[in-house]
Amino acid sequence: MLNISHNKLNQKVDLTGYKSGIKVFHKTHYKHFNRFLAAFFVIAIIVLFLPWTQNISGKGYLTTLKPDQRPQTIQSPIPGRIEKWYVQEGDFVKKGDTILHISEIKSEYFDPNLVERTGQQIQAKNMAVTSYQEKVKALDTQIGALFNERKLKLEQAKNKLMQSKLKVQSDSIDLAAAKTNITIAQRQYNRTSQLEKEGLKAITDVEAKRLKLQETQAKLISQENKLLASKNNVINAQVEISRVQAEYTDKISKAKSNKFTARSNQFDSEAQVTKLENEYTNYEMRNNLLYIRAPQNGFINKALQSGIGETFKEGDRLVGIMPSDYDMAVETYVEPIDLPLLHIGEKVRIQFDGWPAIVFSGWPNVSFGTFGGKVVAIETFISDNGKYRVLLAPDQEDTPWPKDVRVGSGANTMALLEDVPIWFELWRQLNGFPPNYYQPQNKVADVKKK
Repeated sequence: MLNISHNKLNQKVDLTGYKSGIKVFHKTHYKHFNRFLAAFFVIAIIVLFLPWTQNISGKGYLTTLKPDQRPQTIQSPIPGRIEKWYVQEGDFVKKGDTILHISEIKSEYFDPNLVERTGQQIQAKNMAVTSYQEKVKALDTQIGALFNERKLKLEQAKNKLMQSKLKVQSDSIDLAAAKTNITIAQRQYNRTSQLEKEGLKAITDVEAKRLKLQETQAKLISQENKLLASKNNVINAQVEISRVQAEYTDKISKAKSNKFTARSNQFDSEAQVTKLENEYTNYEMRNNLLYIRAPQNGFINKALQSGIGETFKEGDRLVGIMPSDYDMAVETYVEPIDLPLLHIGEKVRIQFDGWPAIVFSGWPNVSFGTFGGKVVAIETFISDNGKYRVLLAPDQEDTPWPKDVRVGSGANTMALLEDVPIWFELWRQLNGFPPNYYQPQNKVADVKKK
């Protein structure tokens, strides 16, 4: 029955007389089936030579083109306690709108009049600075007066010294005259005494000459005393000059010391004023931080801290906000082996989740429901999922992206590469080879120019 024996049954028994034999051994069926196989084979051969666009597929999600347009959370730079909410989830807020009010939990900031009292301290310190400035001015005036007084005193002492020196010269001349007078008187006395011995002069003349000699001697001694007194006055005048210099140097030094002390106190007060002004500004800014405001226009997504009276630390996330104005983009991930095939500015086809599409990865022209994108950024460091991140922006030359897509929804991407025959692509896939390595035309032209 299986027709494996040398004794052929169909050669001994005629099966064409039976209905099933007629249907099986009818040659028309063989003819149609052979024609079908031949046509299928020809079509398969033709299809193998059809062009096929190599592509790199990836999966990602919708995001925004600029970092400041992406969903963000609002943190508080200071610790606090929630006092009042001004919004609810889903509300639209403008930049600067108050979202919630918090209160202080640190004891050093409990005083409600802290800013005003700090301002009063600044005013008091400013008055102290003004007082020290006036004291410095008064000491400058005092020092100037002491310099003038010292100058006058020194001039007076120098004049007195000059007078004393002139008096010494005068007394020296008088002393020399007294010495001359005593020599003359001595000669006259001796001559008169000789004449009296010779009987030419009377005794009274001798006595008169003796009296005059004694008077001259007395004047000589007196003149010597006057000369010594004048010399002593010169020394006293010199000592007075030194005393005046020492006295006023001490007074001026003391005044300068007081001036420097006042100026040091002034600078210290100014430093305290600056410190208080810094604290005053910090307190003002801290008071402004008690009201959490929207950084930009957007929608309140979710309150991460809820309730009234709940405390939090600085840097804790309070509420999530989604900006209202943003430029859509797709963040997709590709395998490391495909990364060298991607370049800035290349075209990419995108299929959004929930958006009807018929995709032929190798024939993008016949795909339906896909949208154009362009590579704007390629990450240079691998992500946590073991792939490289690629950012895609809308292709302005292609169909605009749907307006109903939202940030965070999924997207499938296809980066279009070179066109190759289908047989080559099948051979590549069977061998596990990567797509053809190539460079964009503009980059190749730039390399040739170099």
